[in-house]
Amino acid sequence: MTRTESEVLSAIRRGRFYDLEQPRRAQDPVFPGHRPGFVFTLHRRHEAGLERRTSASGMLYMAEHSGTHIDALCHQAEDLHLYGGAAVTAKVQTSAGFTELGVDTIAPIARRGVLLDLAQDADLVPQSIVEAATLERAAKRSGVEVGDGDVVLVRTGYGRYWSDPDRYLAAPGMTAAASTWLGDRGVFAVGSDNVAWDLPGFVDPEIGTTLPGHVVLIVRRGIHIMENLFLEELAARRIHEFLFMALPLKVAGGTGSPIRPVALAIQD
Repeated sequence: MTRTESEVLSAIRRGRFYDLEQPRRAQDPVFPGHRPGFVFTLHRRHEAGLERRTSASGMLYMAEHSGTHIDALCHQAEDLHLYGGAAVTAKVQTSAGFTELGVDTIAPIARRGVLLDLAQDADLVPQSIVEAATLERAAKRSGVEVGDGDVVLVRTGYGRYWSDPDRYLAAPGMTAAASTWLGDRGVFAVGSDNVAWDLPGFVDPEIGTTLPGHVVLIVRRGIHIMENLFLEELAARRIHEFLFMALPLKVAGGTGSPIRPVALAIQD
């Protein structure tokens, strides 16, 4: 074993993993455009009268953008153009998925993670909008800097209402300016404990569309968005820097993928 390998294993032993995925159930909150969201049913069951060994297995049916997930760069377009300028044509957008920028092009993610806890001192107002200055204040309060290649996770505090869909869906969302603030710092990906990163239904006056952060980050900058994260344990322990890891599924041409994100925080 090399010294580097030994140091990595030592760091892992001294660390603690935090699970950032919400549980997946049929009654989970979901963005209206992605209903019904998640469905799991048993199609093979343990039954008497077969043999001593019995088997059970199920069927999964889900929208790519239900539950804890990551957006591929083909997920959004502006004036029918994807990130990098590719026009949305029948060659690029097919019935079997996208031939460019699909979720299968996202490599396994292992990067510096940063938590910006907006609800550390007080609950945020339902359906409010988060400005860039709010993110900047959260970073300064926690003593962290957002840097090139980081994965930045923004906590609104509404992740604890996952079992109360109406309350969860009232979570605040980011303005275009907030997304621009992160994009200007060269982040690799962002994520939050809300259903759409942005505030659903809010039309940004400058961008002129709903979900303006999706335009600013995905289409204009090639920055991935993750939604429906569970950030309560990180926040409770005031952990603001960590190793972030997530593995998107290789869904060929998919516009998104469920993920099981984790944070590894090193404990000295």
